[in-house]
Amino acid sequence: MSPFPVLMEDHWRPEPGEDPDRARLMWFMRVGGYPALAAMAEEARKRLAGLDGLDLVPREWLHVTTLIAGFADEITGDQVQAMTDHARRALAAVARPRITLGRVLYHPRAVMLDAGPAGTLEPVLHAVQEATLAATGREGTLHTSPWTPHITLAYASATRPAGPVIEALGKSIPGGEMAISAISLVSQKPRQTFRWDLIATVPVGPGAAS
Repeated sequence: MSPFPVLMEDHWRPEPGEDPDRARLMWFMRVGGYPALAAMAEEARKRLAGLDGLDLVPREWLHVTTLIAGFADEITGDQVQAMTDHARRALAAVARPRITLGRVLYHPRAVMLDAGPAGTLEPVLHAVQEATLAATGREGTLHTSPWTPHITLAYASATRPAGPVIEALGKSIPGGEMAISAISLVSQKPRQTFRWDLIATVPVGPGAAS
């Protein structure tokens, strides 16, 4: 991801060949309920106030996209159950990772917070990859390659210069640490809305399988 894009472009514009009505099942770490992150999102909202061409992500939809399991119409209900059961068992053996928030990342289509340090969340990723493969025969796909865990604060909704956005938000927001305690399987249609339908939530950490 380039730290300083020159232009921002419409995130909601469909990619060529993309069906906006075809939902995908995705593994998300939902983080909107963490007070420290909510405060950071509010600070970003204040700094970006008055700038057009940005859709700020509401608190309840803040997340870390972890893995795209596949199209919802290609994964059966039994496979969903097997996938979540497998993930529950695998994640019971994974210590809850602690991420450090504060560094701002810029992409032509979005403004984000880094969810690092690098490698911290990979045990959770590997567990849901293993679960997806065991249940569906496919490992799933990463949203970005290499995977760069991040929390999107705002999506670009129009083509506009990036400079004023970067100047207003800066390179960091006062932040802190938080532990990831769960990951969720959701169903979401591409580029239509922030929203998704919650399928299941799997705890992370000792005792998660109980």
